[in-house]
Amino acid sequence: MLERIHLAIVQQVDKLGSLTAAAEALHLTQSALSHSVKKLEQQLGTDIWLREGRSLRLTQAGEYLLQVANRVLPQLELAETRIGQYAEGERGSLRIGMECHPCYQWLLKIVSPYLARWPDVDVDVKQKFQFGGIGALFGYEIDLLVTPDPLYKPGLRFTPVFDYEQVLVVSRGHVLANVAYVKPEQLTKEVLITYPVAIDRLDIYTQFLMPAGITPRRQKSIETTDIMLQMVASERGVAALPRWLAEEYAARMPVVPLRLGRTGIAKQIFLGCREADVDIDYLKAFVGIAREPVPARASRARRKEAAR
Repeated sequence: MLERIHLAIVQQVDKLGSLTAAAEALHLTQSALSHSVKKLEQQLGTDIWLREGRSLRLTQAGEYLLQVANRVLPQLELAETRIGQYAEGERGSLRIGMECHPCYQWLLKIVSPYLARWPDVDVDVKQKFQFGGIGALFGYEIDLLVTPDPLYKPGLRFTPVFDYEQVLVVSRGHVLANVAYVKPEQLTKEVLITYPVAIDRLDIYTQFLMPAGITPRRQKSIETTDIMLQMVASERGVAALPRWLAEEYAARMPVVPLRLGRTGIAKQIFLGCREADVDIDYLKAFVGIAREPVPARASRARRKEAAR
């Protein structure tokens, strides 16, 4: 009979590369692990690994078991965590994955009122899932995905929660600082500062530069928004950001947000979750708060504080 330990062995051997390392990770003796594998192969009537010198290579049956392990084990771990929380009187935890660098600042505005309204739910933000969140949702590693570019797949649901405009940010002394809107050809001599993301996921390329057949003089990647805007303010380049974020920085730094093209670039932030989870009350509540206008959230927070 296929058991959880068998899936864990297959997963750890694939991850660590040897039976010895897998046995250590699973707190088993190597003989016990080897016995479990041999017994499973006898029950299944097929090999799981083929030996190639000192290394192991999964057979077709082993590859299938690895896929099952990667899908099932995270679900079992999540179930155990949730049941443990219920046993301790906790409501649960909400794990949020980020697929959008500048969305982090937006998310902070949602988390604060959410925690005030749901004191028995913990929130964990996992930024390591940037630009790989669909797999994290299917793998039960996160419960919500924050993304401006939803990838609709069976079993997932995406809800638009926030509208924004993508703009170009330049220094106040830049030659373009006072134009009504920016044209693609005006960026041919510019250093474009972006997040470390593939070009096909950058709106300024896909919706503005590439349709016009234009490329900037040079592209420079920077991980953090603060450093990016410091570079822009120092006239080391220009950057594309959401208008709401650019205006927050413009209030304290010498930078200016400009419309990209005559009509601008309209975008939305989406929250994605698994279809099976859409009716979980504390998850549904987070989506609801995210869709509230900012003044409504602030008003609720002030009333909550006054009642204490």
